[in-house]
Order: sequence, then C-alpha cells, then structure tokens
Amino acid sequence: MTTDKLLPVGLDSETGFWLDTPEHQNWLMEQARHQLEFFSASCRNGPGFFLLDHDGTPLPGEVQELHTTTRMIHSYAMGHLFGFKGAEKIVDHGMAYLESSHRDAEFGGFFWALEGDRVVDDRKLAYGHVFVLLAAASAKQVGHPGADRLMTYARKVLDTHFWDEEAGLFCDEWNRDWTPFSDYRGMNANMHGVEALLTAFEATGDKVYLSRAGRILDFFVGRVAPKENWRLPEHYTSDWQIDRAYVGNPMFRPAGTTPGHSFELGRLQLQYWDLSGRPNTDAPHSARQLIEQALRDAWLPGGGIAYTLDFDGQVSNENRFWWPVTEAISAVAALIRIDKKAEDEHWYRTLWGYANERFVDHQNGGWFPAVDENGKVVTSIFNGKPDIYHSLQACLFPRSGRLSRMLPF
Repeated sequence: MTTDKLLPVGLDSETGFWLDTPEHQNWLMEQARHQLEFFSASCRNGPGFFLLDHDGTPLPGEVQELHTTTRMIHSYAMGHLFGFKGAEKIVDHGMAYLESSHRDAEFGGFFWALEGDRVVDDRKLAYGHVFVLLAAASAKQVGHPGADRLMTYARKVLDTHFWDEEAGLFCDEWNRDWTPFSDYRGMNANMHGVEALLTAFEATGDKVYLSRAGRILDFFVGRVAPKENWRLPEHYTSDWQIDRAYVGNPMFRPAGTTPGHSFELGRLQLQYWDLSGRPNTDAPHSARQLIEQALRDAWLPGGGIAYTLDFDGQVSNENRFWWPVTEAISAVAALIRIDKKAEDEHWYRTLWGYANERFVDHQNGGWFPAVDENGKVVTSIFNGKPDIYHSLQACLFPRSGRLSRMLPF
C-alpha cells in the first residue's frame, strides 16, 4: 500500500501517533480543502444543489432530498470555521432553499424531496428533520442571521411530532399532514438525532438538548448494545422491541446491523461524555466496545468495511462504501484522544491508508463512494459523488484534537 500522498513514512514504520505530527495535521487540512473546493461546484444559480459526477460535472436531474440540503449547510459551516473562502455563499444558499422550498407552509415541517421548487416526496421523516436541527446549529456557529429562527422552528417541529417523551427517543415518519403511515421505529434517525442534539447544545448551551441526547444513547448504547454483543440492530417495533424480521430498502434500511453506525454512535457517546464533564461512568468503555466490535466484525479481507452484518456479526452485504471508513477514522481518532493505544494507532493508519489509496480522488477531489474487492471504483450503485459530509468530518474531527466542540470558534 503506497503512502506517498498520505505521509512520507510507511504505515507502521514510525513510532508515535500521526495525530501528534504537524505533517499529518497539515495533510488532513489539505484533504478537507480539496473536498470543499470540489463540492463548491454543487451550488446552482437556481434553487438547490447539483449532484456532481466523478469529475465534478453537474449531473442531469434535479431531485434534492432534505438530508442533502442540510448536510451541505453543515459541511460548509464547518469549512467556514476552518477558514475556507466562499463557504458562506453555500451556507446562505442552503438556508434559503430550506425556507423557500423544503419548508411546508401549510402543514409545517419540511418536505423530504424536491425537484427545483416542486415537491416530489412530501413525507415528513425524522431522519431529515434532525438534520435540519444540525444545519441550524452549525449555521448558528458561523453567525448566520437565520439560524436562531430555524433552530427554534426545527425544535418545535421535533417536539410536537417526533419526540416521544416516555420512550426518550424519536419516532420516525408521517404523511404530509402528520397522519401516520407506519409504526416503524429506527436507530438511524435517533443516532443522527444525537448528533444534532449535541451540536445544538454546543451552539446554545441549552441542557434540554444534552439531556435528550443522553436518553437516546442510554437506550441504544446502555441497554441494547450490551445484550447484542455490542452490535446495534437497526429496526424496531412501535414499542421499541428489536424487529429481527424487518427487511426494508437494501440501501437505506437494510436488514440486520450496520457497523458504520456503531462507529458513529461510539464517537457520539464520547462527545456526550465530554460535554457532560467526563463523569465517572463506563461511557469510554462502552464506546470502545462498539467501535472495536464493528472493526472486528466488518473489516474485510483485502480491506474495506462491510456495509451490513447479521445479528451474529456475519457479513450480509460486503459492499465497500466510503462512509463507514470515514466514520471509523473519526471514531478511532476519538479513542486515541482519550487513551493512546498502539492498536488504535494501527487501525487509524490502516483506515487512512486504505481510504487514501482506494476512495480519495487525488485528481479531481472528493471521494469515490464505492469500490470492489480489488479496489476498483464501482459506478453501478451511486450516481456520481453523493456528498461531502462524511469524508469532510473524517478530516476535520481528528484534526481538532478534541472529543466535543471540535470546530474552531
């Protein structure tokens, strides 16, 4: 595995930790800059954002989903805080599109998918709405004038329609007029809910956000994961029992467990613990259990992380997507920040070595979204390069040197 574009040392030829070296810190910042430059071409003259082909050319078709709009706002708010020139234009563009087009003026909340100004999917999904809160919190951190209004509105919608106070969790989905169309409950929207709630707490200091994040983490990390050998089932019944028979969309609601989400929730557990004052709890241990189990289960022969596993940790779908690798990088970096272990450094170098060689597009910028077992780019699953969100955080979060408040404000 070559590392000439990564660092001028071999993966295991140097002692110490890459995160402590100026060379690696500079490399991470350069990688972030390349991504921000590439995805800047997403900004349309009209409403919404382009999806970009591998070479950065805008792709035909204008369907825009809520999580894409909000992730662009969040990502370029981070870019702005790290000094990327022009980021504020994309934040402004996304914030305006949320208000003018995604927002449902009649029934409230936000539409899931648009084509320009036309609504093509009017469902109200928790997954999308927690990303609205994340976008608003990130926009607030860069001083956007519409951020407070959006945060207040997003919180009201989440409180009214999605937050289940008795369970301490978010329910998932409604029709446009807030009538139910399913009783599905899921881990994914709640995991990203934790992400949004912690960012909102960092932006405002409002402890309601921190408390709710803790309740979600307590359910999945404190109660479910230990009984499931530190794996996280994705799907649940209306009374929050694991639904082992559930088979949904194989891309967006795959059966079984998704190890990439264990990396995310493990890192979020550490962020919550840090924001809570690092109390004397088992939070660092449970985060490590989640992250290490996912690495053991999902790292594939020849490299890459399997997309899904069954409930016993056997590989169900061995597609090698970019985003689980990015989340593993951020999670392992967080472990290194609290307890420097040689095995964590080995994983950090291995993950970055694989990502740098297989996923990072050194010619055009951005990351390829999928590769095969031989490391060749797969074009049959995703159109172009889907987003900047996961891979940008893999550069900026480790670079921060912190578990929480990772942005320089």
